[in-house]
Amino acid sequence: MKRGMKFIHTALILACFNFGSCQNDAGSTEKDAVIPEPDKEKVSFYYGADLSYVNEMEDHGAIYKNDKNVAQDPFKIFKEAGTNLVRVRLWHNATWTKYSNYEDVKKTISRAKAEGMNVLLDFHYSDSWTDPEKQKIPVAWESQMNNKEALGKLLYDYTYETLNNLAKENLLPEIVQVGNEINPMIMQGDKLVWPIDWTRNSYLINKGIKAVRDISKEKNKKIEVMLHIAQPENALWWFEQATPAGITDYDWIGLSYYPIWSKYTLSDVSVPLKTLISTYKKRLMIVETAYPFTMNNNDKADNILGSGALINGYAATQEGQLAYLKKLKEVVASAGGEGIVYWEPAWVSTTSKTLWGVGSHWDNATLFDNNNKATLGMQFYKLALTL
Repeated sequence: MKRGMKFIHTALILACFNFGSCQNDAGSTEKDAVIPEPDKEKVSFYYGADLSYVNEMEDHGAIYKNDKNVAQDPFKIFKEAGTNLVRVRLWHNATWTKYSNYEDVKKTISRAKAEGMNVLLDFHYSDSWTDPEKQKIPVAWESQMNNKEALGKLLYDYTYETLNNLAKENLLPEIVQVGNEINPMIMQGDKLVWPIDWTRNSYLINKGIKAVRDISKEKNKKIEVMLHIAQPENALWWFEQATPAGITDYDWIGLSYYPIWSKYTLSDVSVPLKTLISTYKKRLMIVETAYPFTMNNNDKADNILGSGALINGYAATQEGQLAYLKKLKEVVASAGGEGIVYWEPAWVSTTSKTLWGVGSHWDNATLFDNNNKATLGMQFYKLALTL
């Protein structure tokens, strides 16, 4: 998302369709450490969490507590709850923050893999948030924006080098997202250009895919490719246009699904999910979703999900949050989908600054209450333990 960000100023304008090595205390390097490998068997359903914000939150004093109200490493909290996939975003060169860069992402992946969880790496191909309203090219690449061959090489080299560096640390992800919410054409200027130039768009996206495939082959490590679109209804037209344009070598269709920004409800969202799976013969995962457990705002940062995000029958309570996740899992699985990732369940209230204020714009929709104790919503992951 980021969406978080799509809007905040004084009011929320919610209109969207929507990584040198480090030494440990013993003086050895991270790459010397023995990191447990995720389960080798095919995961039947991914119960994921986007933990991109955790390092930053902890640096700003956040202490996370499990369901027994005992302080614990948040990665352990999620692992013990049943989480089997950690998603993490990567920005190219975000000068406005020291997070979501290569070193921060490397730390997150290391923490996830230390707990034996799979990793989904999300390349934004930007210096900041990308989403349906913006796909801003990295500043360092701006001079090549209209030269698709040169830009394609930059994109390929960056993707390849990032993954190659991770390989040296034994930190390759299991899944790579080539772009984030790429409803519009990727790597544009400040103003989005429509319609999509599919000659340019397919060339660039396929360069990213090729980099992943090349690393996967060279390292003899299975890495799956995901393409991510915001909201199921937009995936219908996007993949319909992308396929004849030559974008076919991917494994996963990733979707953001926030009912507030979608025309589909829990009662009928299975329709587009089934259509996408049957039409393109790809695996499908909801890689962003969330639900509020309260309407209270715990800090001065406006929250993204207000009353308009509520669904009849699902109150803004911990019970309502858990019920929403259980129902969505039921719907996604019945449609043939194979995973759900909760977006930023650990973005709790701290003194951390965002582009729009100080605090968290998500503190009412995390999987931790305002005292940083795991909410009932965390029990969603326990479904993975019963399989």
